[in-house]
Amino acid sequence: MAISGLVITLNEAHNIIDCLRSLKEVCDDIVVVDSGSTDGTIALAEAEGAIVIVQKPFLGDGPQRSLGLGSCRHDWVLNLDADERLEPDFVAYLKQTNLDALGVDLVETRRRNYIGDRFTPFAGQYPDYVKRLFNRRRADFTPVVAHTYVKAASATRANIHITHYSYRNYPDMVAKCKYAEWLSVGLAKSGKRLYPWEPAMHGGWAFFRHYVIKLGFLAGLDGLTLSICKGVGSYLKYAHAIELRRSGKA
Repeated sequence: MAISGLVITLNEAHNIIDCLRSLKEVCDDIVVVDSGSTDGTIALAEAEGAIVIVQKPFLGDGPQRSLGLGSCRHDWVLNLDADERLEPDFVAYLKQTNLDALGVDLVETRRRNYIGDRFTPFAGQYPDYVKRLFNRRRADFTPVVAHTYVKAASATRANIHITHYSYRNYPDMVAKCKYAEWLSVGLAKSGKRLYPWEPAMHGGWAFFRHYVIKLGFLAGLDGLTLSICKGVGSYLKYAHAIELRRSGKA
């Protein structure tokens, strides 16, 4: 089965080689859309045989990925982030499955998320279903700035896995709360009415959901830190959206 690989990058020299070599186990065509790396990512990707498109400024998570689809040679596309790798069950599935015969536009799969070299199934870290394998003729990324996903008319789930090195350590986890700023822009522009109490409500609920409902308390300090960061991220999303509206920048 002919499959194209797709990755977006910005200063991913520490990740890109392992990511591309993982994709090359099942893809004979790989497209990298880079948004202005200065650490050698582009040269490393080209050395691995990828087609590199430089798109600067960054268009947003969804549009940046969609840009790369036009350069993919095959209908079926496997989209990974640079910090993700295919697990052996995913590779085996693709080598023995005729994706066209499934009669769907998207195959949803599982992802294991890591903090450093530590995996936990708690605090929403597993099973984390992701939409990464799809037919580009019949599906596309949602046009959002952050946390895009593939929108398709029909889908199936396969019990196969992607490894995601989500965070290098706790400071990296806190630093990635920056995505709340991107999400807040869309929220501020949405026209949805926002109330002053919403940041605390959403932040508190996000913490409770990850720590209690999703059993983060069973993961010790990892679960507590994850849950706090989820709460802070949700709080900042709503607080900054309100701030943008008040300043007239929404």
